[in-house]
Amino acid sequence: MRRILLAALCSMVLGAQTLPSDALSDVREIHLRNVKKLTSTGSNAEAYWSNDGKKIIFQSTRDGYPCDQLYTMNADGSEQKRVSSGKGRVTCGWFLPGDDRIIFASTHGAGPECPVAPPFTPGKYQWPVFQGYDLYIAKADGSDAKPFLASPGYDAEATTAPNGKWIVFTSERSGDVDLWRADLDGGHLIRLTDGVGYDGGAVFSPDSKLIAWRTNYPKGEAATAKYRDLLKQHLVEPMEMDIWLMNADGSTKRQVTRLPGAAFAPTFTPDGKGLVFASNHHDNQGRGRQFDLFRVNLDGTGLERITWTGLFNSFPHFSPDGKKLLWVSGRNPRGSRLFDVCVAEWH
Repeated sequence: MRRILLAALCSMVLGAQTLPSDALSDVREIHLRNVKKLTSTGSNAEAYWSNDGKKIIFQSTRDGYPCDQLYTMNADGSEQKRVSSGKGRVTCGWFLPGDDRIIFASTHGAGPECPVAPPFTPGKYQWPVFQGYDLYIAKADGSDAKPFLASPGYDAEATTAPNGKWIVFTSERSGDVDLWRADLDGGHLIRLTDGVGYDGGAVFSPDSKLIAWRTNYPKGEAATAKYRDLLKQHLVEPMEMDIWLMNADGSTKRQVTRLPGAAFAPTFTPDGKGLVFASNHHDNQGRGRQFDLFRVNLDGTGLERITWTGLFNSFPHFSPDGKKLLWVSGRNPRGSRLFDVCVAEWH
């Protein structure tokens, strides 16, 4: 679903004004030093560190494949190689504890072809909830892939807890799009959310005690009916999203952001006291095309803008030592719809 969001946002940014070709950084980006691009081909998204900080897993449309495949590379961008089968569509790769295995979502079990997304309609902002997505665990090179808690409907967006005990993921197995948690072996499966609406993109805090995620909860009977009707068509329309927090067992849910537009892709700061996330609230009151990274305290105070360059900045992830920030950006664009994995020192 995170990559589905990127595809929708690509349509939004297409045709918007671009920055000078040499604009890789901005003096206002005071928390970022020595910005570098790690990719230079294809359209890239959702790059995340390995637990030892030596590898990066990401998805990309390149090498002649018609839709996203999963890749890994070294932390400096070298040795980029495909680790998915080349069949179907892949999203949301993540290294498991020990870094010898990965978990990801793929539609290859439903067939070798790419599932077709609905055409972009001006004035509408919809994500497909691909029914063929299931979770798989494989060796770090992509071999020996086996299903993880397979079920009918959408299963994707998996991340693991730093304590090495749990996986949190998004699933449609309840009839709605909710967050679920399980042990790494698939045991002790529990449902964490039960509100009507889309819940996804969950991540654990550094101490594994909290989970941050994005929500799209319809407000009112008409909006709820529309949401349920779209979901029957395997679509969601998240024009408005906010970041929420809860305890790792699903208790004490509370809203963090209350911004116009879409706030998504949260990640905890290295000290665990704040969140960095993507939002377009600053652009035409959340109706514009510009997405940037922002930081906020866990209680919703202290909102601060982090990025100022490029039409799209999202999917932030801090290195295990907290010294670097990894994210996807449209800065120094190679063309429309072509985003790159960037890294910078975090200050």
